[in-house]
Amino acid sequence: MSASKNLLLILTRNPVLGKCKTRLAATIGDEAALAIYSFLLEHTKKITKDLDGTKQVYYSEFIGKDDIWDSGDFEKHLQQGTDLGERMHHAFNAGFEAGFERIIVIGSDLFDLTQQDLEMAFKKLEDHEAVIGPASDGGYYLLGLTQAVPVVFKNKDWGTETVYKATLKDLDHLKVAVLDERN
Repeated sequence: MSASKNLLLILTRNPVLGKCKTRLAATIGDEAALAIYSFLLEHTKKITKDLDGTKQVYYSEFIGKDDIWDSGDFEKHLQQGTDLGERMHHAFNAGFEAGFERIIVIGSDLFDLTQQDLEMAFKKLEDHEAVIGPASDGGYYLLGLTQAVPVVFKNKDWGTETVYKATLKDLDHLKVAVLDERN
């Protein structure tokens, strides 16, 4: 496997007070929610910085210049699209157009995720066309593809318990590897 053909997309929200972990903030307050999100961002950086392949951070609002994502390890981009599906679709398309053969997207707030999980997901894409990591809330924490599959990014109620099953249905014509469920 050529790691140079691997692309990890990290979709992140800018860590701005009152703009991240808003459902959690409703219970614990904006400052505590920001502290938790900042901790999760550090964890995501730690498990991805040594991963073989190209890593791209896609920011929600603006590209952070002097933040935790070192420009030597992470390329920086701005998310484009009105919903999560459009934003992921755009990032995948840009990756395939740039010549990457195995592309995985993750968020930036999953403490259970490890570097080994990401390495295994890329390994699965050597003999599968898709890999997906189901989340216990009915969504997914990781999606990997070896080809453009635009339908997986459309007609989803993002943030609901139907996303994983609907995405699996969209992938039913491909050879799919399913990872362990995570919280």
